[in-house]
Amino acid sequence: MAAECRQDSFDFGTVEGRAIVGAFDGGVISSDAGALLLGRTDKAIGLVGRFAACFRDGRNAECIEHAVATLVGQRLFAIALGYEDLNDHDQLRHDPIMAVLAGKLKARRKRCAAVAGKSTLSRLEHAPEEGPAFAPLRYHKISHDSGAIAELFVTLFLEAHGRPPKRIILDLDATDDPLHGHQEGRFFHGYYDCYCYLPLYIFCGRHLLCCKLRRSNIDASAGSREEVARIVAQIRARWPKAEIWLRADSGFAREELMAWCENNGVEYVFGLARNDRLADKIARELRAAEQEATETGRPARRFKDFMWRTLDSWSRRRRVVAKAEWTKGEANPRFIVTSLGADAIDARSLYEDVYCARGDMENRIKECQADLFADRTPAATMRANQLRVWFASFAYVLMCALRRIGLLGTELARATCGSIRLKLLKIAAQVTISVRRVRIALVSAHPWQQLFALAHTRLRHAAA
Repeated sequence: MAAECRQDSFDFGTVEGRAIVGAFDGGVISSDAGALLLGRTDKAIGLVGRFAACFRDGRNAECIEHAVATLVGQRLFAIALGYEDLNDHDQLRHDPIMAVLAGKLKARRKRCAAVAGKSTLSRLEHAPEEGPAFAPLRYHKISHDSGAIAELFVTLFLEAHGRPPKRIILDLDATDDPLHGHQEGRFFHGYYDCYCYLPLYIFCGRHLLCCKLRRSNIDASAGSREEVARIVAQIRARWPKAEIWLRADSGFAREELMAWCENNGVEYVFGLARNDRLADKIARELRAAEQEATETGRPARRFKDFMWRTLDSWSRRRRVVAKAEWTKGEANPRFIVTSLGADAIDARSLYEDVYCARGDMENRIKECQADLFADRTPAATMRANQLRVWFASFAYVLMCALRRIGLLGTELARATCGSIRLKLLKIAAQVTISVRRVRIALVSAHPWQQLFALAHTRLRHAAA
């Protein structure tokens, strides 16, 4: 057998004649002390409590160590801090900052930690959906209300505004969520060249309103009419006079969604897939752009505005704006279809100022997936994977609230969630717990101390 040995100190050489010695004897220390700002942010917007209220707890209250609110908060804070895997919580449950955020410094039972480990959290993420036939099972006594969770995203969006805006633009997009196992509902998608899910995202600026996990053997717009109808109804109940526009790529230019918008007073600007009939409509403009580009050596574009109808899929003629562009020695035509009339906005402004701005939504999806792990869906069932996506999405909402309230007007006001985590949340601190207080000694060399103090002040006032 290999001999077990314990090394109490580590020699790292010398600097200016002084020995460099390290040891694991620093006491109770956390590397995530900046997460205290997340706790303040939660108090300002009331996210954890309301998200926890979307779950129903059928466990015996006398046998419970960790309440649902503690579990929900622990998972959200951990994702925001960069811990994407449930396995991470077997170590995180001993972290003093996580205990402070949970409002619970020690467990009632001797063998338990203040916050939960991976097994308890796994049961939360596998909570079945509530329904008429639901009954608590031995290992699934917590259930969730998917409708209430979906509504909460819109409620938090509405509360983020002091007064109703005159106009809002809702961006819709579908993206790939690659799968590497045999999860329920997986299909091979030819465009993305992999097995994946095809989640639907709806944003308004930086605000996330919908994140619905879907199979990938469907049209990109599948289910979008129902989600838009639900969101618009909730928004209009609070803001009846606000104009609502939809913006999306050509995957959403479908008769069902466009007709719904036209019948419900919602404007839309959608990309339109190119075909030979559309290309013929701008042949003259494209030749003019080519001639100008040849003469000047720079890209040239023309715009054309016309009414158009498909051969059989559309129920009516609709306004189409075409961009006839010649760039890098080749044609680059683009088309959009809209319910907005020419008297409301001209063709160039509609394309360049309104439609092209939809590209920023892709950055928001990247934040959700790359920074907050919304594409980490390894569970066997779609239900569990949808809950994982919701946890990641609410972590995004929490980080956005920190950015919106605490960092407004600062150099991090438009920073990504990953940058905010690195600069404001990953702070080392020594934690000392006494009878009267919990003392958190943040590292003195932290370079963003003034910004941390400003965010703390703003969040404290917002929560008052």
